[in-house]
Amino acid sequence: MKFHYIASQLDGKITEGEVDADGSAEVLQFLVSKGLRPISVKLIKTVNVTGANFFGQSISISDKVFITRYLSLMLKAGTDLFRAIEILINDFDKTVLKALLLEIKSNLERGNPFYTTFAKYPVYFSSVFINLIKAGEASGNLTEVLDNLSVSLVKEQELRNKIRAALVYPLILLSLSFLMLLLLVTFALPRIAAVFTSSGFQPPLFSRIVFGIGLFLSNNVLIVFPLLAFIAVGSWYFFAKMYTGRRAVYWLSTRLPVISNVLNQLALQRFTSTFGSLMKAGLPIIDSLEITADAVGSEKVARGLRNVSREGIAKGLTIGEAFRREPAFPMVVTNLIAVSEKAGHVEDILKTLSNFYESEIDNSVKTLVAFIEPVMLILIGFLIGTIAVSVIIPIYQLVSSVGGV
Repeated sequence: MKFHYIASQLDGKITEGEVDADGSAEVLQFLVSKGLRPISVKLIKTVNVTGANFFGQSISISDKVFITRYLSLMLKAGTDLFRAIEILINDFDKTVLKALLLEIKSNLERGNPFYTTFAKYPVYFSSVFINLIKAGEASGNLTEVLDNLSVSLVKEQELRNKIRAALVYPLILLSLSFLMLLLLVTFALPRIAAVFTSSGFQPPLFSRIVFGIGLFLSNNVLIVFPLLAFIAVGSWYFFAKMYTGRRAVYWLSTRLPVISNVLNQLALQRFTSTFGSLMKAGLPIIDSLEITADAVGSEKVARGLRNVSREGIAKGLTIGEAFRREPAFPMVVTNLIAVSEKAGHVEDILKTLSNFYESEIDNSVKTLVAFIEPVMLILIGFLIGTIAVSVIIPIYQLVSSVGGV
């Protein structure tokens, strides 16, 4: 619970603030420990940020970029962390962010480390984010860590935007094509089928099957359309939100050549970027590898990183030797890490590799889109061609029979 207090200092000056506590008794103990004489203690309403959303609000990458960049600039300018948080609270109108910042301020007032508030909300803040803040705070290098974090988050956002932008056109094309096909089968085909039925002409079996599908959809449109919408929403929820569905998508994706290549490059980019950032922040190598393994999003690369940590470095091998034993990493990556370890600039090489894989991902996504578009067009063309043939053949036979008569 959050309380607002008004208290007097030993010199008679009045001070006020907010503090998190389990009850008013704890607030009074806190004030006494600070040498303050309580005047008023009131419970205030707080915003819960533990859920994924608050009235449609969530903490986006843009919000995290703004927080880290703003705090970095304020600390560079000589402002202390507590004052910088207060300024941020006044600048933000977004309810969920204001609540988070108020909690950070309250924890700082109570003497808790800066990172602890972020650690309470893993929905929003990854283990990489939390451990970088923790390392920067412990080493006294928080300003640089926040600056590097803002740069990394911007790159992550740009990469996501590139992938989304590349996939927008194929998705729109697929949706519109499916809608047109559904309307054609549901409304146009039944009328064509009615023409043949009324004329007493019996179309070929292939055409009767297609016409039957169209008539069924037309007669049950109030059932079929809601059912299709339910299936679409249910499929999205299963494959996007449920663990079993995500596993199925991952299993299939890793076995499709073009998609698996993009996923592998994404994992390697996350590995080089995250591992480099954690090492630069001063975290121990083994801890950095374990945290990175949880962040890469690939079982193969994660398993390789854990083997490097537990079976390699923990047993006395150098970084280069440990990485060379793992087939999950390309030879160019392991060789560069080994060479840079001897030269003493592993972080710089990892940053270079991260930038390299970013450009490779961009090219691979373009290749993937260039592959998907013709496949979709061929599939759609085949379906429309099937409908067209089912209509043209009986028309040709009907005209031929009339001409023969």
